[in-house]
Amino acid sequence: MNDRSSRVHRVAGLVAREPARTDDGVGVVGELRRLCSAAERSLIASGVGVSVMAENGMRGVAAVSAPAYEAIEELQFTLGEGPCLDAYATRQPVLVPELAEAAMRRWPGYVPAVRGRGLQAVFAFPLQVGSVPLGVIDVFRVRPGALSATQFRLALDFADAAVTTLLDGQEQATSGTGAAGLDDAMGHRAELFQAQGMVAVQLGVPLADALARLRAHAFAENRPLGEVARDVVARRLTFEIDQS
Repeated sequence: MNDRSSRVHRVAGLVAREPARTDDGVGVVGELRRLCSAAERSLIASGVGVSVMAENGMRGVAAVSAPAYEAIEELQFTLGEGPCLDAYATRQPVLVPELAEAAMRRWPGYVPAVRGRGLQAVFAFPLQVGSVPLGVIDVFRVRPGALSATQFRLALDFADAAVTTLLDGQEQATSGTGAAGLDDAMGHRAELFQAQGMVAVQLGVPLADALARLRAHAFAENRPLGEVARDVVARRLTFEIDQS
């Protein structure tokens, strides 16, 4: 067993020892939820989340260590900025030991939003196979401070374990057994693209501007972007030209 396999095996042991919860679910999403819970404990974090992404723009929150962190993970997609998106784009960890002035300049919408939820530090690690990105695992803390060298290496090991779990889920889907719940995480992103096109037609604006209007509405109403998109697609919500 090589060093990487040994480390991933160790993380798998931590996940296996994580107490099962009734809301964990089954399949790959259930495994990711237990992985997030184990990472939270091991990294002395307040919460951990995994988001899956595709280069065509489809994104979704796959799993979190506690329900409250689903909304926090969703914020980055609603606002279109944050450490998670930067980690995905650069293929490098983005470490923010203190959500202070420098972070505010970099992410002017994201930082006050997460600080308003009591968070003081965020660490984002890309999930990838070679140069192919799959998503990001985010580690949140309610106190400022850097990860120790040991914690940093362990976070990388949890990222590797999350990649293995996602790839196993992909194999299950290919074999017909299904990657339980993962399709849902990505599926509502397809609704977002559809809603984006509908709003572009309603307002007579480019797609980028339509997405900005969707994000602004979601943020103003304190709702997940996916829910707003679903309402647009179902025609429960329309955007008028004179809408602020």
